Amino acid sequence: MPRLLPKSLLGQSLLAIAVTLLIGQAVSGLLLYRAVEERRDTASANAAAFHLLRTASRDEGSVRAIRRALRRREADSPFGLGRQSRGSGRHLPPPVSGTLADASPLLPGEERDPAAEGRLREILARQGIVADELQVTLRPIESDPLLAEIAQVRPRFRARMADTQGDLLVAAMRQPGEERWIVARTVRPPVESGALLLIAGQTVLLFLVLLGGTYLVLRRITRPLARLTRRVESFARTQHAGEPLPPEGPEDVSRLIAAHNMLESRIASLLDEKDVMLGAIGHDLKTPLSALRVRIESVSDETQRARMAETIEDLRRSLDDILSLARIGRAKDPPEAVQLSALVASVVEEFEDMGKPVAIAHSERLVAPAQVTWLRRALRNLIGNALRYGEAAQVSLAREGDMAVIAVEDEGPGIPPEEMAAMLEPFRRGEASRNRDTGGAGLGLTITRAIMREHGGELLLSNRAERGLRAEMRLPLAR
Repeated sequence: MPRLLPKSLLGQSLLAIAVTLLIGQAVSGLLLYRAVEERRDTASANAAAFHLLRTASRDEGSVRAIRRALRRREADSPFGLGRQSRGSGRHLPPPVSGTLADASPLLPGEERDPAAEGRLREILARQGIVADELQVTLRPIESDPLLAEIAQVRPRFRARMADTQGDLLVAAMRQPGEERWIVARTVRPPVESGALLLIAGQTVLLFLVLLGGTYLVLRRITRPLARLTRRVESFARTQHAGEPLPPEGPEDVSRLIAAHNMLESRIASLLDEKDVMLGAIGHDLKTPLSALRVRIESVSDETQRARMAETIEDLRRSLDDILSLARIGRAKDPPEAVQLSALVASVVEEFEDMGKPVAIAHSERLVAPAQVTWLRRALRNLIGNALRYGEAAQVSLAREGDMAVIAVEDEGPGIPPEEMAAMLEPFRRGEASRNRDTGGAGLGLTITRAIMREHGGELLLSNRAERGLRAEMRLPLAR
């Protein structure tokens, strides 16, 4: 499920607002629906109150009297429901809608409607009518005994009842000092489908309008942020500043873009100054080192001359490592698709030509975008470390998901787990056995890690179960 959720700021904001609007519109639609129901129930209560008041002085409520009244009204309506119901089917004829009864009209098992009773009592009270007892219930039209008895002898009435939709609201009132009940019957129709469609249409329309307006506002905010994100990612990858981004969007966003432009320009200037400074340092240091290398040839003591030459060579290698570490990420050429198996084989062949015990344990044909020169340097560093501390190296190339894994394994002493992270820091050599006599300035792993980060990968170190160290260069494959 989390994979289906949007990841962008625009998508997540729209989703949150859409859910909020949907809930709000659903609540609003429910309230509107309840208002329609309330209006319908009030109309039904008013109709029942009207029939109760109209029948209060009437002394005829038998079925025979109702039949006579219906026969008199057949001339006005062939359906036998009177003028009130013509074309509507929602009203009962007056002789049926208001009757007198000797007992309560509630049927066994029927439940009273307290809300309807309270509504009806309030309406009667406004008319000055006080009911000693009031009962209201809802029942299906076909289950009413009075209407069913009439429908048995009057087919047209029965057909009209079958076409009538809704429930029958039955209200019974007994006034103080009276034994007989005044009974009102009125049809409570269902909520009209037109009202439901109107509520649903209004809800959907408001939802779409609000969501569309929100999208336009969020788009104005997130579009410059998206451009700024792409620019930061590009600068982090290439360290080359381009044309300043035009400040746009809300004031806060435009100020952020302007601040980024100044910061990017300043960082680019510092990087350029660093390159110039390192180039000058390299030139100024390598020149006297070369002169010293020439001068030591006049030293007659061969042992002293060898030590001096080794010291000078060590300084030269350290200087090259420092300059290399500083230049990583400032390559001018873009990455190119590299056949990793061929690159690994060529680097291993270089060590084999020098008589070093390096072998390829496993290799797959994989292609990844890379800076070939830097990737060769990283692999040489790992193989050199394996030979220096483990006396032999095994190289493998395999695929794990969307990553290419170049692993170099040795059979040396490994690295204590608590020092594993520290070994990736500059000028760290590990335990005492890793001294300067073995060569290097402690920058090999640091340079390799920097190269991997430049390629969007990582360098992982782990001790092998049997013995030795396993160093992995993990590179994203070409897509």
